[in-house]
Amino acid sequence: MIIIGERINSTRKTIAPAVEAMDAAFIQKEAKDQAEAGAHYIDVNVATMMEKECERMEWAIKTIQGVVDLPICIDTPSPEAMKVGLMTAKGKTIMSSITGEEKKLAQYLPLLNEHGCSVIALCMDDTGMPETAEQRFAIGARLVEWLGKAGKKEEEMFIDPLVRPISSGERYGRIVLETISRLKKEFPEVHVVCGLTNVSFGLPQRKNLNQSFLVLCMGAGLDAVIVDPTDAKLMALMLAADALLGNDEFGLKYLGAHRAGKLVV
Repeated sequence: MIIIGERINSTRKTIAPAVEAMDAAFIQKEAKDQAEAGAHYIDVNVATMMEKECERMEWAIKTIQGVVDLPICIDTPSPEAMKVGLMTAKGKTIMSSITGEEKKLAQYLPLLNEHGCSVIALCMDDTGMPETAEQRFAIGARLVEWLGKAGKKEEEMFIDPLVRPISSGERYGRIVLETISRLKKEFPEVHVVCGLTNVSFGLPQRKNLNQSFLVLCMGAGLDAVIVDPTDAKLMALMLAADALLGNDEFGLKYLGAHRAGKLVV
């Protein structure tokens, strides 16, 4: 399971003032906490900074990679900020995110070719947000085709089936599971990723839903997730699910986590 740590996002109440004030110590602690908890990438989203986004993107990435040796997932709707992030970040960066919308593809595909990064692609296009698993799979398949023609290897592609809150439609959880299963069956080398916590928006005791949904998604074939890795219970469930699904040879990662005292109950 590829873990993209989501905590450094300026939509969070504690992050926005730290980014605005360029509080390096605060941001570095967030980065180190996620790295120590098991993140493989650190997601950086400073989009709420508006006209300062490019400046803060460069600052945040340099600040983070000054203390953790992890690659960055650059999350921004701005092509300008994305370019700054790609020029600043060290290692194999993930671009997050493109869609099947023609305008976005035209803006971002040149950056993909120039910087050789991996990419998260959302299952939506110019027709809007798809309602069914069939529609999402069709868009995902087209994205895989387009990215392949653009020179991306399948292992560099992360397809996001789009998690919507089950509070707005009880079928949305199952639609994601069906989409994940179809994508992994058709494109086994392509990663499937999701922003897990969207599923519980608007409901109480959200961690119960998030943790349960993670296990269900892993059973369907999810192999990457954008999540808070400092949620110890969620991480323990992830390790347990990986072992049960045969993704942890002889349960060595699970045993190592137990010895390190990381398997909370």
